Amino acid sequence: MERNSEKPFVLAVVGPTASGKTAMGIRLAKELDGEIISADSMQIYKGMDIATAKPTAEEMQGVPHHLIDFLDRNEAFSVADYVSLANEKIAEVLSRGKLPIIVGGTGLYISSLLDNIKFSETRNDDEYRKELTEYAEKYGNEALHARLAEIDEEGAAEIHPNNVVRVIRALEICRFTGKKFSEVKREGRETESRYDSIILGLTYSDRQMLYDRINKRVDIMAENGLVEESRQVWLESGLKTASNAIGYKELIPYFENKASLEECIDKIKQETRRYAKRQLTWFRRNEQIWWILLDEIDKTEKILEKCKKYIANRKKI
Repeated sequence: MERNSEKPFVLAVVGPTASGKTAMGIRLAKELDGEIISADSMQIYKGMDIATAKPTAEEMQGVPHHLIDFLDRNEAFSVADYVSLANEKIAEVLSRGKLPIIVGGTGLYISSLLDNIKFSETRNDDEYRKELTEYAEKYGNEALHARLAEIDEEGAAEIHPNNVVRVIRALEICRFTGKKFSEVKREGRETESRYDSIILGLTYSDRQMLYDRINKRVDIMAENGLVEESRQVWLESGLKTASNAIGYKELIPYFENKASLEECIDKIKQETRRYAKRQLTWFRRNEQIWWILLDEIDKTEKILEKCKKYIANRKKI
């Protein structure tokens, strides 16, 4: 594989939730003089800190982070919006002589950015959007997602059922283009990326180790105020996009006295494990990812050295 030295170089760290992407991204940024550009579709929202595992100022360790905590929960935000802002941030980071490091688990954000996908100018239809929103509220997010799957199974597989806004947008595209969402997406893919990139993937060869990390993290979130944060988001946002993030929706039965807290916490763990599985399915289709199996490397320093070695070797190609 030939590297194009004329293209700006960016590094990406991807993987399922709870795999340690944030910590690894920060370590790499400190070692390689980089800045973090988040690729997380829920960390963009203000006031949603615990459930989305948003890094604290202390955890950031002085490393600049971009595209985190900048959007009000009632604001719409599309993949095209993300790509536009991420390109701007990458240019800013490069202008400072720093390395842009994309860190996150939202596969559609990362692939759209690094594959240079162009988005169709499909118009919005407020009435159709309202109809679909009401359908989801009446019959549930899974039912709405099933409608998309009937039309475009491939496209539906790329979107989490709880991401109602993205499901609705995909249905809009299907309706107004007469094509499947997945087809429109492929048509928008350019032959060449605008960046020279390395994508590092973090995961575990033993899936149970990842699941154990997820369960433990949810318990820690609960200890750190997840229930209180979720209640506030629910009261302020209802069932809008942001509050459909895992960690919020599952607690609503508890707030409505329809289920115990323990049952709801278990549901969060279950949904998070399912989400991790979906993330892995998405990322494993990308043959450009250099996978690092965390349970086969027993120390953080070894992981870091392996990452740096990957980068150094790739730069020689």
